[in-house]
Amino acid sequence: YGSPRIKESLNRKGYCISKRRVAKLMKENGLKSKLKKRFKVTTDSNHPYPICRNHLDRNFTPDKLNQIWVSDITYIKTAKGWLYLTTIIDLYDRQVIGWSLSNSLYTHQTVIPAWRMATSKREITKPLLFHSDRGIQYASKEFRNQISTNNLITQSMSRKANCWDNAVAESFFKTLKVELVYQHNFKTIEQAKSAVFEYIEAWYNRKRLHSSLGYKTPKEVELEFNKLKNVA
Repeated sequence: YGSPRIKESLNRKGYCISKRRVAKLMKENGLKSKLKKRFKVTTDSNHPYPICRNHLDRNFTPDKLNQIWVSDITYIKTAKGWLYLTTIIDLYDRQVIGWSLSNSLYTHQTVIPAWRMATSKREITKPLLFHSDRGIQYASKEFRNQISTNNLITQSMSRKANCWDNAVAESFFKTLKVELVYQHNFKTIEQAKSAVFEYIEAWYNRKRLHSSLGYKTPKEVELEFNKLKNVA
């Protein structure tokens, strides 16, 4: 955390303190937030499969849950080889609702299990936009067959070599790398898997304060939305 999130976290615990005061105390004690490094985007879009239109068009602020999901894949290094993390995020509460870790980039080991986790948590009963980059996993016949079983789903893809079109998914990976991956040298694949599980399920979704959510957690936003929906 930097001074803004530390200030918000302390306020939530009943401490009346300003961001300026927090920044001063951090400086006096030699404390700094973990800084983001340059993030390399790696997408294999050289394939013969159909490319979907960019229906999202950088609209990252839906007004309800299960309206827009975004997805991406990143790499995590371990001493025993590479792991590939696939995530699916609901743009409304910024919660990682589906994810998978694999030691290959095959569709059935990356996007498919992440999709199945997401749909097991949140039933699709109204129109849903699913956005990703142009990676072969998302364009493959195997994945298109998976989502075509529900005619409420519209698939969307970023423009070529344009990471800004999928900025929220990219931002999550930057945060994950800074707060977790760059802080560890994973000796085994099992160690990395355990750490990623703990980060996503115990920290990111439930405890981490998000500036884009008014310094609430994704889980808090989900619960607030469902409470208002039930009242209505």
